[in-house]
Amino acid sequence: MTKAAFLDRDGVINELVYHEEAGIIDSPFAAAQFRLRPGVADAIRRLNKAGYLILVVSNQPGVAKNHFSSKTLNSITRIMKSELASLGASIDKVYYCKHHPEGENPAYRKVCECRKPAPGMLLKGAKEFGLDLAECVMIGDNLTDVQAGQRVGCRTILLGKMKCELCQLMDEMNAHPDRVVNDLSRAADTIFEWEGKNGNLH
Repeated sequence: MTKAAFLDRDGVINELVYHEEAGIIDSPFAAAQFRLRPGVADAIRRLNKAGYLILVVSNQPGVAKNHFSSKTLNSITRIMKSELASLGASIDKVYYCKHHPEGENPAYRKVCECRKPAPGMLLKGAKEFGLDLAECVMIGDNLTDVQAGQRVGCRTILLGKMKCELCQLMDEMNAHPDRVVNDLSRAADTIFEWEGKNGNLH
């Protein structure tokens, strides 16, 4: 198996959370806040059956910012895997970047090569699983996900809706996804469409 779908986590696999006390929309800060997005398990299950490794690559600076601990992050990961497994979908590996250059926690306050848009997590996955990155797809809800995928030669899919502001930001960041779709289910459809047309992703 030499192909993978790299998935961002928050906003792709699970719902983002409004944290009223901080006035921000962000990752879950507690395990009880984790909620799968609709259709995610089915999309991952279809990709599993099509021979894609599912590798989660997610910036989790909440650890560096002291929003939550590594222990809480591990608990959320266990819940994510368990809920997906109960629906017949499996994740092959999870990679997190806990760093932030301005983090409050000195153990994670650094500029690193794994925080997207840097491609370190994708490169680590490629090395560990012997991937052909040209046959892989990066799926995320942020243009930094697109940038990370582009830097290693992946096809890229952005979850969201095309708006004038987004088009302008794409130009400013030089981050142009191969496709923009609403959710992970449509991202999976896109991957199968590409394969059907060409026999592979390129």
